[in-house]
Amino acid sequence: MATKEHQFDISAKLDLQEMKNAVIQSQKEIETRYDFKGISKEIDLNVGAKTLTLITSSDNKIDAMRDILISKMNKRGISINSLEELKKEDSSGGNRKYTYKIVDTIEKDEAKIIQTEIKSLKLKVSAVNQGDEIRVTGKNIDDLQTVMKHLKTLELKAPLVFDNFR
Repeated sequence: MATKEHQFDISAKLDLQEMKNAVIQSQKEIETRYDFKGISKEIDLNVGAKTLTLITSSDNKIDAMRDILISKMNKRGISINSLEELKKEDSSGGNRKYTYKIVDTIEKDEAKIIQTEIKSLKLKVSAVNQGDEIRVTGKNIDDLQTVMKHLKTLELKAPLVFDNFR
């Protein structure tokens, strides 16, 4: 009887619909908050450019907006590692503008780190880089679960998503 190969994929996919929902919920909460009454405030999600922009009157207000957004993202199962700060700048009307990049891919150097970590576990599994994702295969399901558990403990830039566990 042939032994079955088990596998799973590691990626950094982001559910854009959930991200849109988190932004909409954040906008609604900010509109009703007393400390944001009468000032300009904007959260802009640009799906095409994969950026998120926060604009308001001061750095303190931006921090409050970001905290609200992060809480909504957490409730929707989106990792805060999905946002990487690009730049802080002054905007028109004396406002501040923060731009964040949406991280939804694993960079090549991080993929190498992940593969090295998997090899360092000395389990009977193989990790193959397939562009946007890494496929991990092995005969023992427990080995694959050990790999997942270990990778979750790493401090990586990309938010890891484990898919297609078979």
